[in-house]
Amino acid sequence: MTFRFDDAIVAAVLHHMNDDHTADNLLIVRAFGEPEATSAVMTGFTGDEAMWTAVTPDGEREVTVGWLAGSISERPAVRREVVALYDEACARLGVEPRPHA
Repeated sequence: MTFRFDDAIVAAVLHHMNDDHTADNLLIVRAFGEPEATSAVMTGFTGDEAMWTAVTPDGEREVTVGWLAGSISERPAVRREVVALYDEACARLGVEPRPHA
């Protein structure tokens, strides 16, 4: 059964990703599903995957990406997995990743 995070945790992560990491959202979406995306918004996540809505020249598309390390169920693992997706997206797209604080 897929782990579901508390609504407050999901809202906080989405707020952070969509306010502070818009470029990261776009990189992840381009690398994992919609290479022609012009923008992307993180719309949710579960213990198994994260979801984005990507805007492409042909309209909006949903992009779902599984966590690279497998299923998670703890709040700190969300950050770890999003960072892993970002790093892998950079590698796939030939972009130099920024250092992580």
